[in-house]
Parts: sequence; C-alpha cells; structure tokens
Amino acid sequence: MSIIEKAVERLEQLQKVSALRTPEAESPPEQASVPAADPGSSPPKITAAATADLDAGAKPVQQPVQTQPNPERYVEIDIDRLNSIGIVTPNAPRSLIGDEYRIIKRPLLRNAQGKGAAAIANSNLIMVTSSLPGEGKSFSSINLAISIAMELDHTVLLIDADVSRPSVLNVLGLPPRKGLMDVLTDSSVELGDVLLRTNIEKLSLLPAGSAHPRATELLASDAMNSLLAELAERYSDRIIVFDSPPLLVTTESRVLATHMGQIVMVVEANKTTQSAVRQALSTIESCPVRLMLLNKAERSGSGAYGYGYGYGYGYGYGYGHAPKEGT
Repeated sequence: MSIIEKAVERLEQLQKVSALRTPEAESPPEQASVPAADPGSSPPKITAAATADLDAGAKPVQQPVQTQPNPERYVEIDIDRLNSIGIVTPNAPRSLIGDEYRIIKRPLLRNAQGKGAAAIANSNLIMVTSSLPGEGKSFSSINLAISIAMELDHTVLLIDADVSRPSVLNVLGLPPRKGLMDVLTDSSVELGDVLLRTNIEKLSLLPAGSAHPRATELLASDAMNSLLAELAERYSDRIIVFDSPPLLVTTESRVLATHMGQIVMVVEANKTTQSAVRQALSTIESCPVRLMLLNKAERSGSGAYGYGYGYGYGYGYGYGHAPKEGT
C-alpha cells in the first residue's frame, strides 16, 4: 500500500471516531450559575428549615438586658406648715426650738463622727423611742432629723419604724407610701424603690409601708438584719434616724435597739413615772449610748430650757412645744 493510500485510510478512521462522539460528551459539565443581584430586589430569604439548621450548630447570642431605671421618687414638704406646728425648718428665723435641737444633736453627731469618748459600732444609727405612747417621740424624731439635715456635713435618712402606728408621713403632711415593710415582705421591692427624696436638701425618708400582722417578727428577721447592716455600712456617711415604737408597748423597738449605735429616749415631763423610765431603759441595755430627752417641760422663765434627768449615759433636754396628737 502506498503512502497516499495509508493516509486516506487513516483519515477515514478519524472521521468514523468523530461521528460516534455525542455533544454531551464533548461539552464540559455544567456549573450552577449564580444570577447577578438585582439592585432593586430584596435580599434572599432564609427558610425556617435553614434557620433551624443554623441554630442547631451555633451558640445562642446573649443580648444585654435593657433595664429601665426606677423613676426618681420626690416629695414636696410644706415648710410653712411644719413651722406652724413647731417643727424645725431650714432658713427659718432663729427660734427656741431650733436652738434646743442644736444642743440635742451635738453629742449624737460627735459620736457618729468618732469624736466621742470611745468608738461606737453603728454610731450613725440613731433610734428615737419612748416608754409609752403619746410622749412625743415622732415629733422628736422629725425635729432631730431636720436639724441634722441643716448641718453642712451631714445627710439624713429618717425611717418610720413604728410600723404598727406609723405617723411620720402624716406629721409631714404626706400621703401613705410603700416602705420598710414592703422591702421586708416583697423580694421584688428594693430599698432604692421606696426611698423618698424631699425638698429639704439633705433629708430623705423611708416610710413604714404596708401594715403587716407579723411586723414584730419581720423586724427580728434575717431580712431586717441584712437591711440594717446595709444601712450602717453602705450609708456610713449618712445619719439614719429611726422613729421606733414605745418600748413598753411592743417588742419591736427592743429588737431594733440591738442594732443601734445610739438611742434617744423621749420622756414626757410630769407624766411618765421614773419606774416606767427605768423599766424601759432596762430593755435597751445592749445599746452603748442612751440619751434622755425631756419633752413638754414647763419653762421657769422666758427663754429658759426645761432640764431633764439622765439615766445611764447622756443628758436630758426639754422643750415646750407639744407634739401633734398621736405622735
């Protein structure tokens, strides 16, 4: 076979092989095409199934909890009304009642500042009480708290701890509010939720709160112990005045007394017997500082102070303004 014949035969073989191949065999495998994004179209949606698959393999993302701050609690005290019922008020002309409370508060503040004869635990916790009802303890508590608030270096929290017969808000001309009992009975109520700011710049209030049949047990509870510890430590730069129940009527004030650094016992002149005073004082022997305040004493002359008797530690002071009935 000639060279030409061999070439023709080879060409015929190649043509037969080419005819046997299909178009699919010749073309490369197709690839999934991704359509171009339309500028005006919405982003692709993720199906619920796809979301479940993603969540199954991913850790949940914890979003920060947005908490709304408690609304600031503020009450307006009628200063002119307080002045008219014989209570110390800021910016009032100098008065006998104001001068008397300047004398009464001075040893208490010295003790609270650590300038007394000895260091006192919880010296910023001051309880005002009496032997029997009607001797003027609430009137004295309010006057003492406002007088201390008038100091340049002290702020005051006045707590109505006479939870059976609260009267602080009433004397101040304010409506009832949640307070101490609500903090002790409701875990959702915090101390900051019930503290009241007032228009007396350095004075805040903690009302007695809702009445409770087991008030005595609550005041002796671990919750109250924790609250008192918090008050003494967290607010160590603040003087805290407690208007407590009479000592010989309930046991609540005796429980409170075990946590106090100082106690002021109000004695009504010409009415409360010495035996009642001695009996009341015997119930608060655990408190290191006990001062006497003689209330409703008659003056011997113009501008004279009624002077009281002192048991244990301290002095007795008197003033001639009778408290509002029921305090």
